[in-house]
Amino acid sequence: MKKRILLNIGMVLMLSMAGCGKKQDEVVVYTAVDQVYADEIFEMFEEETGITVKAVYDTESNKTTGLTNRIIAEAEKPVCDVFWNNEFIQTIDLEKKGMLQAYVPAEADTIPEYYKAADGTWTAMGGRARVFLVNTDLLTEQEYPDSIYDFANDKYEGSQLAIAYPMFGTTRTMAAAIYAQLGEVQAREYFQSIADKGVQVVDGNSVTKDMAATGQVAIGFTDTDDAKEAIEDGAPVVMVFPDQAEEGMGTLMTPSTAAIIKGAPDQKNAEAFMDFVLSEKVERKLVDMGFFDVSCRDAVSDSGIKGMNLNLEDIYEYLDIASKDMETIFSRAQ
Repeated sequence: MKKRILLNIGMVLMLSMAGCGKKQDEVVVYTAVDQVYADEIFEMFEEETGITVKAVYDTESNKTTGLTNRIIAEAEKPVCDVFWNNEFIQTIDLEKKGMLQAYVPAEADTIPEYYKAADGTWTAMGGRARVFLVNTDLLTEQEYPDSIYDFANDKYEGSQLAIAYPMFGTTRTMAAAIYAQLGEVQAREYFQSIADKGVQVVDGNSVTKDMAATGQVAIGFTDTDDAKEAIEDGAPVVMVFPDQAEEGMGTLMTPSTAAIIKGAPDQKNAEAFMDFVLSEKVERKLVDMGFFDVSCRDAVSDSGIKGMNLNLEDIYEYLDIASKDMETIFSRAQ
């Protein structure tokens, strides 16, 4: 694999001051996708199109925030052509700020409508999903959970269950999704039941994963990437996708997103990259590489995982109110 050309902050500022200084065969992509995976996709794009990718990564612990803040700071004179994000909340935030350019990728019709912006400013692809990580030393298959409601009903003791604080990360997004699905009243009652039951609320999905893997709890509610790590490490655990029955709500999927920045220096090359990265073959490649755990397209994966039938923008709209309720409910529970 050839060495990827990276742009650090200084180089980005130099490009901005020089009017980007770009050649016609280049596209600048800001990405929160792990470099080991993104580099391979960039090389595929370069080989297919002859367009060179100038990749801007971020080394901050919260890299998506770092990149979105940079895009906002550059609003008057954009450097970035395409933002390829590893989630959707901050992409939608850029949309709400009017910083994205509408564009419908070539294969957008193969992606469900609820994974696309109504105004065409962003499109989602594969990503992670919420799962139960079940310790098989502690529970038999007949005792596995079926639904998120098993965290609130009498099926298990609270001490057997763990979840990350729902004020942060993908657990926060999950809370907003449950609000969008159930409505404020029922969702608030659901999370209050979890708190009242004494479910262990811990610092992050990785802690939840570790607790299930080591048998400190029987079930951890986490993401597929953390669950896969525990399985690959040989822990006595299995993944169970919640609410998969015909009448079930499905599980939350957290997809990657791609969008063209408003005022992108190279609109034509940005469109070419969008067509490529949001194609079925690239999504399939990322699934095969192990970066995507689930696909937005039925044709890409035979997993049959049922996702929540919610528009991602509906989840975004509930984020603030859900977060405030989570702060109230779970601060009282401590």
